[in-house]
Amino acid sequence: MDQQKRKANRRWRRAIRQRNRIRAAGTRVRLSVNRTKKHISVQIIDDKQHKTLCAASTVGKVNATKGASNVNGAKEIGKKIAELAIKKGITEVAFDRGCYKYHGRVKALADAAREAGLKF
Repeated sequence: MDQQKRKANRRWRRAIRQRNRIRAAGTRVRLSVNRTKKHISVQIIDDKQHKTLCAASTVGKVNATKGASNVNGAKEIGKKIAELAIKKGITEVAFDRGCYKYHGRVKALADAAREAGLKF
């Protein structure tokens, strides 16, 4: 197995392991993160009803800011998703980082959401 396949396999296993832990508890909605080189997006998902309750992203003209691909952009999205969740009456979520390691933009998003009022 070459290096790229091993790396992709590790990412896939990490994402599956993370989601299985969250679904095993099954008591809270899930805050799912998707990260690309230019953007970051986040959704709050109810796995029981299979519905997205609210979402925020750096993609689009409404959310277009300078530096959306860096830590400051992630902090803004973390604050925004927390505000949307609190408006809908959601205060506790399970943080699903997916296949991404908990550092950099993912950590900044989580910390900003915590500071804005969400409980993980």
